Amino acid sequence: MNRKWILAGLGLALLAIAGRLWPHADNVTPLFAVALIAAATFPRRIGLWVPVVAIVASDLILGLHDTVAFTWSGMMLFVLLGYALRDRQSAGRIALATLAGSTGFFLWSNFGVWLVSGMYAPNAAGLAQSYAMALPFFRNSVLGDLGFTAALFAAYELVRMRQTARLAAQHAH
Repeated sequence: MNRKWILAGLGLALLAIAGRLWPHADNVTPLFAVALIAAATFPRRIGLWVPVVAIVASDLILGLHDTVAFTWSGMMLFVLLGYALRDRQSAGRIALATLAGSTGFFLWSNFGVWLVSGMYAPNAAGLAQSYAMALPFFRNSVLGDLGFTAALFAAYELVRMRQTARLAAQHAH
């Protein structure tokens, strides 16, 4: 494993952890953007471990909760979507993957809240209420996920272009 990938992965994991710990609007953190870009651009093992380390470490600091299985597995949707983006990245595909991840996480994690929290009636009306009550958080999630994803992929592209230019300059001499 290349040292630069490990250091970059550690940096992204620390960004995701800090983003969950620093004061922020509800559900606006870089965690899912980190999961998406790590899976899409890093070697597969590091692309998986970066978001796993970030979510586990930050949840250990913030405190574990009844729906942790749903949030952790929901985050894996972003990893799978990132893997699907490998070698097929475009602004449209990245935006679509982000929206799919945000939506899938919303549906899955709020199903988990309905299922295990006891906050809602154990019927279809309770499930609908769980989703309805979470809609303001969903809006924040989508906006945050899109913003952080755009920033991270733009930064990645700038670094990639700079490295390509540097290699071209070296070969020209």
